[in-house]
Amino acid sequence: MSLMFRFLESQILFMNAIKLPLFADFTHPEKYGLLEKQTLNLTIRTPDNETLGAWFILSRAYHDTLSSTSGSVETHIRPALTKHRTILFLHGNSATRAFQPRVQYYQTFTRHLGTNVLAVDYRGFADSTGTPSETGLVCDARSAWDWLLGEGARPEDILVVGHSLGTGVASQLGAQLSKEGIGCCGVVLLSPFSSVPEALSTYNIFGAIPLMKPLSLIPPLPSMITQALIHKFDTLSTISDIKYPILIAHATDDWVIPHTHSDVLFTALLEPALPHHPPPRNALHLTLEEVAAEEDRRARREELVTHTDLPGVGGVDVGEREGRRVVLVKTDKGGHDYIGVQEGVWEAIGTSFGFF
Repeated sequence: MSLMFRFLESQILFMNAIKLPLFADFTHPEKYGLLEKQTLNLTIRTPDNETLGAWFILSRAYHDTLSSTSGSVETHIRPALTKHRTILFLHGNSATRAFQPRVQYYQTFTRHLGTNVLAVDYRGFADSTGTPSETGLVCDARSAWDWLLGEGARPEDILVVGHSLGTGVASQLGAQLSKEGIGCCGVVLLSPFSSVPEALSTYNIFGAIPLMKPLSLIPPLPSMITQALIHKFDTLSTISDIKYPILIAHATDDWVIPHTHSDVLFTALLEPALPHHPPPRNALHLTLEEVAAEEDRRARREELVTHTDLPGVGGVDVGEREGRRVVLVKTDKGGHDYIGVQEGVWEAIGTSFGFF
């Protein structure tokens, strides 16, 4: 029974068996909308001897300086890493690096932000070897980071960007690098969840059917399931360990992961600067002291955070944590898969991390 649960958990969480597009030809990225001689198909070896398939996509600004006789993409990796910043892109569950929504991310980053992009498929995904796990995916992300350094990238020129499941990976990589005192441009979390247990409790099938509600008819069952989870990707407990600037972006029309997960993560980043008060004993019947405490926290938060409305787009909240910028971008559109290609989002990334 335990083995069956673990198997189902892995299949539902990672969905790595869904390899879209089917029969992808990774050696010819131009088939999927990337410019000829802009992308190198490569492999990265992990410390535990897995082989990861990856694409390195040259910055559009760098690519446009090349002539038709400028040699292979491989010969331009080091010069491109020296002249332009690089995004390490950590994707969500299922599909592959050739999946069309992901290709749109690469195109947006290389064109509008002027960065190179390293897109890596985790173990067990696409043409990568191995079987996915939480520790395995974090190891893969670190291997991709180390590959960039080995090719000549400076740590402070690498921006770690995670989408969906990749936000759980990106936050752990950011925390790991922070604890080791390694520099980094920053961390971007697109459509994040606070943790897998919380994601399960708020997930709606097709955006309408609560996944856990039928199970709640048997009161102990939901808690038993969440406690039995092996892969928790607990970003809420990890995010405070990241010592770099952080940007979180979420669409309010995201029906896969509710945008309230991003509110929780943003508040967690501000928490050290907020007044500490005991939690209310009864949320429905607050005492005068508890009402005053809540008002105190709300007033302090308003002092810490600058809100800007973006007409037709959404809004941006900007605050500070230990002298580092923290940003929350909320968009009206973008759903789950296209949050990062929204103009307001990539502009916020460019502004927050000094790309413009």
